Amino acid sequence: MDADARPASTLASVWPLFALRIRSERLVLRLPTDDEILALIDVARDGIHPPDEMPFGVAWSVLPSPDFERGFVQHHWLMRATWTPDDWNLNLMTELDGRPIGTQSVHGTSFAVLRTVRTGSWITRDWQGSGLGKEMREAVLAFAFDGLGARVATSEAFLDNAASNGVSRSIGYEDNGRGALAPQGVSRETQRFRLTEEGWRSKPRPPIEIDGLDACREMFGA
Repeated sequence: MDADARPASTLASVWPLFALRIRSERLVLRLPTDDEILALIDVARDGIHPPDEMPFGVAWSVLPSPDFERGFVQHHWLMRATWTPDDWNLNLMTELDGRPIGTQSVHGTSFAVLRTVRTGSWITRDWQGSGLGKEMREAVLAFAFDGLGARVATSEAFLDNAASNGVSRSIGYEDNGRGALAPQGVSRETQRFRLTEEGWRSKPRPPIEIDGLDACREMFGA
């Protein structure tokens, strides 16, 4: 083919994860572009949790500027730069009516063998308590179990994170022991959760639409 006749490269053609879409009743989950990462920064800076609480294993949300902004973009860039089919972390922007309201991640290590994923998320305080946190988790679990063929999903939250623990239990995760994290230099106990494929399929789930997976399936080792 003549070089002049080749179609121009796009983000989706060279990194097909950019064309992946996970759609639930109210939400769209997708990989953000650099400009959209900036929009996510503004959303996160508006507030995710009260200043006297820390729900995350790494205390990124309370860093002063410009460390907060630089760390935020570095995290998203790192997830792309270190991606391999044997160790991947899909850090998705969650959109409501075309506006970012948080992120939902799903991570797999040796997925082709272990068929296990780990999830994590945050959502702006404006939408906490609306059921959207559960909706975005169920969307990415449908992607993992129904799209990729996962057999197990895990999650973890501090004991005092009632919202996250409540979402896990309402979806059907089972308690899976305790752990500990120290995001601000003090050890705090966590609750670990485990959801099997059988548990996922044990009750009706909301319909989820997944677009663009075939073009990037091999990137997940699936």
